[in-house]
Amino acid sequence: MIVRIVAALAAVLLANFSAYAQQPAPSRLDEIVKRGTLRVGMTGDYKPFTYLDKATQQFSGFDVDMAEALGRALGVKVEFVPTAWPKLMKDFEADEFDIAMGGVSVTLDRQRKGFFSMPIMREGKTPIARCADVGKYQTISDIDKKGTRVIVNPGGTNERFARANIKDAEINVFPDNTVIFDEIAKGNADLMMTDASETRYQQKQHSGVLCAVHPEKPFDFSEKAYWLQRDMALKAFVDQWLHISMEDGSYRKIYAAWFD
Repeated sequence: MIVRIVAALAAVLLANFSAYAQQPAPSRLDEIVKRGTLRVGMTGDYKPFTYLDKATQQFSGFDVDMAEALGRALGVKVEFVPTAWPKLMKDFEADEFDIAMGGVSVTLDRQRKGFFSMPIMREGKTPIARCADVGKYQTISDIDKKGTRVIVNPGGTNERFARANIKDAEINVFPDNTVIFDEIAKGNADLMMTDASETRYQQKQHSGVLCAVHPEKPFDFSEKAYWLQRDMALKAFVDQWLHISMEDGSYRKIYAAWFD
């Protein structure tokens, strides 16, 4: 009798344990909604995706507007967390933010640490130079010559691309990506290789002075997306939100305000 009672109790305890074990742990999506805040990491130095006005400490840009739209879709407030390209990975691993936005390129080393949303843009690296010099810098071999001064911002995919492809030309690292294109305009550098979207934008900002070099045919392939902490529920929500935004015209409206 006692043996049967003990066996029955053991079966009940096992069933309760199994039921408990099968309950899913709270997702980051649940945590964000409960917290009432979406933490968005941004460098603030990559126009038109993100720019931090140091006087007002206010962010603006395409991905700032997209982040606010994502916050509204989640029903939470958006908290922008300043970061920088050289420490973006470190801050991501330290869980300083839930999602990184602001012109983030998809890379395999970033993929190892988290998830990427569906791509929001397809492009690649291409040069921007003074308009009079566009013909001189059509190919990597045109650029990679002694005497050519290539300028890069530190810590991101631009510097990585330059160091992987430039052996003979001079590479100069300039710390402030918000004014780096002025260095080319002033003649302190010959060109920068960056994302085609940025070259198109900076061409408009420096009309008649700087020109994008074949942005429709970049040197390589890359995509931009939103870099998420590893949580399937959060990724599924962001992907669905992006899909709806691209279908109902709201993505295009934000895009046009910054790129057209």
